[in-house]
Amino acid sequence: MKDIARELEVSISTVSKALKNSEEIGRDTKEKVQAFAKLYNYKPNNIAISLKNKHTRNIGVIIPDIVHHFFTTVFRGIEKYANSRGYNVIVCVSDDSFNKEVINMEMLANGSIDGFILSLADETLEKGDFTHLKQIREQGIPLVCFDRTTAEVECDKVIINDTDISYEVVTKLIKDKRKRIGLVTNIGFGDVSNKRAKGYKKALLENNLIYDENLVLRLAYHDVNEQQISEFFKTQNVDAVLCVNEIFAMHCMGMAQTLGFSVPEDIAFVGFSDGILSKFSKPPLTAVAQHGDQMGQTAAEILIGKIEAEMDEEDIETYRTEIIQATLIERGSTRN
Repeated sequence: MKDIARELEVSISTVSKALKNSEEIGRDTKEKVQAFAKLYNYKPNNIAISLKNKHTRNIGVIIPDIVHHFFTTVFRGIEKYANSRGYNVIVCVSDDSFNKEVINMEMLANGSIDGFILSLADETLEKGDFTHLKQIREQGIPLVCFDRTTAEVECDKVIINDTDISYEVVTKLIKDKRKRIGLVTNIGFGDVSNKRAKGYKKALLENNLIYDENLVLRLAYHDVNEQQISEFFKTQNVDAVLCVNEIFAMHCMGMAQTLGFSVPEDIAFVGFSDGILSKFSKPPLTAVAQHGDQMGQTAAEILIGKIEAEMDEEDIETYRTEIIQATLIERGSTRN
């Protein structure tokens, strides 16, 4: 900037403002400075700027799975809002590994980002070890957890109404004369699956149906056991199934059809996420839309608000939980 100021016989402050496209600088001067900078391939040193300002304008995002439709939509919502506010997004994938989650957080917390948006890995929830999250908070780095969260760490959270929407889905299936409704969930019951199971059970009991553990099928997300699914449909005589994610719904509906069951005449299916698989399966899957874009935007809005409040030295030691209202989208897997 000193070189440009000297060559153009203007102040360094004028150069700085012109490069930032400030309205304080006249159009002719601005164009002259910007043209000179472009001619000599001038680029700002972002590392130096972040050291000076103690502010990187980078957000770290850690998600458990990049393939899962829901997480990609959340990331899209985060990035869209963050970019509109002048922030960049650095994304890491934990692959549901506790160790990878810790390593990613340690790497990004070393001056690379201003705050984190995170959905916890399955292994983290299973271990119940949240030391790395507490350390991030102790360092004063803002943290927003979404979808998979824990009460063990004080931070802002964005979730959906898991219990209520599961209750609503099962109640609807009961009104459709379904009486043996199965639940397909994760092994180990994470926080999200546990809430969905709670809504499932509540709907059965309030409608005078028995909660039967035999109607609950627990699968490993990353290693779905087809034989286990086959045995479930051969022995349990279910007439409807609620699956806690889209992957389970596809496996289960496909297996039921392979075994000769008609969908939805014999068995109705509902799954969470409402991704591409739901829309193009045969029949199309009735799904719970989790509104990942909205969840991501909300998480980014909360985090950037915290980051900028911290810059202004405002009181930011209050936390809130935003609940996104999920909606049921009916398709051919429940409608005759």
